[in-house]
Amino acid sequence: MSRVLVTRRLPAGGLDPLAEAGHELVQRADDTPFTHDELVTAVADADAVVCLLTDRIDAEVLAAGAPRLRVVANVAVGYDNIDVPAAEEHGIAVCNTPGVLDETTADLAFLLILAASRRTSEAEADLRARRWEGWDINQYLGRDVHGATLGLVGFGRVGQAVGRRAAGFGMQVLHHTRRDTGLPGWVADLDTLLREADILSVHVPLGDGTTHLIDTRRLALMKPDAVLVNTARGPVVDEEALAIALEDGRLFAAGLDVFEREPEVHPRLLAAPHTVLLPHVGSASLATRTRMARTAAEGALAVLAGEVPANLVTKPRKS
Repeated sequence: MSRVLVTRRLPAGGLDPLAEAGHELVQRADDTPFTHDELVTAVADADAVVCLLTDRIDAEVLAAGAPRLRVVANVAVGYDNIDVPAAEEHGIAVCNTPGVLDETTADLAFLLILAASRRTSEAEADLRARRWEGWDINQYLGRDVHGATLGLVGFGRVGQAVGRRAAGFGMQVLHHTRRDTGLPGWVADLDTLLREADILSVHVPLGDGTTHLIDTRRLALMKPDAVLVNTARGPVVDEEALAIALEDGRLFAAGLDVFEREPEVHPRLLAAPHTVLLPHVGSASLATRTRMARTAAEGALAVLAGEVPANLVTKPRKS
């Protein structure tokens, strides 16, 4: 039996694969997050860690867990919260949850496309605050989604799922990736995509090459009536530059589910016009979050059993 440190409370049933295999689950009675120092201490007695994207599993944490720690299972597709090279150096496997949340996140991305384009947050806020004085032909004029050109920055599983939804709205779907996908709609140059898109949806992982990928210069390339949506990672978009573009009327609207310094949101962005802002709920359906937890648990279980899981990010420790 192995000791598995679980950093946060997970949906019911999410840890069943580990529990049914007889492993000891070590977790707090409440949902209080571990501080970094607490993680360093707690991981020293763990064979596995099941964590969230909000847990910083850096070199110090991994060194404290070695040589006992065998696997870190992240309940997320992204793993930029984990120092992967440090994990590999210590022979610690890292797992994630690919393919589990694609459709649910795509649903949310399309919700933001619709809500930002049609200014629904602004309209609802006025209604609830009793500022609405009745129907007017010039009220809350947004932009049509049907028939618009959708530009997808990144064309992985989520991006492709958004593209499928866009087809139902009669949209022209373009996409940019670093390498030619060989598929219709591929645009080699990102700047060209920005110029052509009526609605831009971001679907790239966070890394050195994608931090502030959408910055002041690139925002200036977009149409003044364009809409920007980000459900990928917050730092991919320069929040202050985006807020300024919205304030100046150089961009029509934005829909965001991720932010640069979560849970903080840039105050100018909070005050910017024509914004739909959500608290990182892209994968937040009960079924999907439960599947995410189970996938991470199954990955940890496989490594503890000496197997190679399908959701492996790094190489497992050599026996």
